[in-house]
Amino acid sequence: MKINKKNFSNFFKKKKNDLKKENSNEDSNNVLEIIFDEHFQEIRQRFFQSFFFISLLIIIVFLNVNVIVEILEKPVANIKFFQLSPGEYFISTLEISIFFGLLIISPIFLNQLILFFFPSFNENEKTISRYLSISSLILFFLGLIFSYFVLIPSTLGFFINYGKNIIEPLLSFNKYISFIGILFFCSGILFQIPILQILLSLFNIISGEKMFEIWKYVIIFATIISGIFTPSVDPITQSLLAIVIILLYFIGSYGCTFLKPI
Repeated sequence: MKINKKNFSNFFKKKKNDLKKENSNEDSNNVLEIIFDEHFQEIRQRFFQSFFFISLLIIIVFLNVNVIVEILEKPVANIKFFQLSPGEYFISTLEISIFFGLLIISPIFLNQLILFFFPSFNENEKTISRYLSISSLILFFLGLIFSYFVLIPSTLGFFINYGKNIIEPLLSFNKYISFIGILFFCSGILFQIPILQILLSLFNIISGEKMFEIWKYVIIFATIISGIFTPSVDPITQSLLAIVIILLYFIGSYGCTFLKPI
């Protein structure tokens, strides 16, 4: 029986190549496991850091919550508050502590989030992320200030005075906190309009020039939103909110004209 040397050598070459492929696959799997473990450890570390700071801030806010309550009650200083159940005020102060704790920690949380994703960003994307994060926080806090000094007094003034001659205006503290919390959150989100525009422009969904072309629809949208958020018949407050929304939109549109899609 003759052995074909050529086939015999090809058989061993094939086996050798298969072994190399198996080894390379094992190496790649090991590398992926190492990368996954490193990312998991980093996520866990950042989570515990954020959780620690959030818990610490909530405790600090809770210990000084009476000061915050006095500030929140100022828009309706002439109204008496009551609690429907013995633990209602305690629950409300706990909610306030959590809300303000999360609000204060948000810059640190965003910073941790950006640092986690930074390794996959190029230099241009890192710069954009920094500016967007800082701008978003500033706009959110401006929204809170606008809500506290403009929206809350006008909205509550309308609802309280609406039936003032028929019923005595007494407010549940828990309902009041929930109500102004919604106004705070919604006004903070409304002030994110320029950030949303920049993201749409960066992802090449709509350009700054196109944003300027639909300005008529934006005015209608701003008028409707201002009417929803300010149910009072005061045209000054409604006009002020509409102007703020329109101004934010045009600022965002103008900024988008200088941006290039990533």
